[in-house]
Amino acid sequence: MNFIKTEIDGVWILEPRVFEDSRGYFFEAYNQKEFEEHGLHYNFVQDNQSFSTYGTVRGLHFQKGEFAQAKLVRVIEGTVLDVAVDLRRASPTFGKHVAVELSGENKRQLMIPRGFAHGFSVLSKTALFTYKCDNFYNKASEVGLLFNDPDVGVDWKVPADKVVLSDKDKINPRLAELKECF
Repeated sequence: MNFIKTEIDGVWILEPRVFEDSRGYFFEAYNQKEFEEHGLHYNFVQDNQSFSTYGTVRGLHFQKGEFAQAKLVRVIEGTVLDVAVDLRRASPTFGKHVAVELSGENKRQLMIPRGFAHGFSVLSKTALFTYKCDNFYNKASEVGLLFNDPDVGVDWKVPADKVVLSDKDKINPRLAELKECF
């Protein structure tokens, strides 16, 4: 697996070695030993999967306190723009974000440590999205950041009139109003 550092400390783009032949393809999506060789020590305890249609924006979400989560995200089918926003107050990149196109075709993954809000937009007709978490979900600890906060400046690559949001994601606070940070 190829581990690519991003401009934000702790966020990595992962490109697996894909073996293709007439039958299809095979790749290792996760290898604990390789992660640890790159200083990434995670104990993943939960896998999640979602299916979404074009224009859907899920996020930006995070878990606060003892329920904070690191995530290893990827797309099985379709294409998304995956986004991680640094919420670590002491970080020199606080409020900055990384945006990476993940698809079933490119098989890239994004490793997002604790201390980040996470979300994605669906750029294809549909997308099947999956991710590993290093902590269990706790509804009472879920927090959101407004997806279109101008202070964060994410270009979701979806026209504003095509964006599909959940009711809760429409009313998330802006970064300046966010009390729950790391």
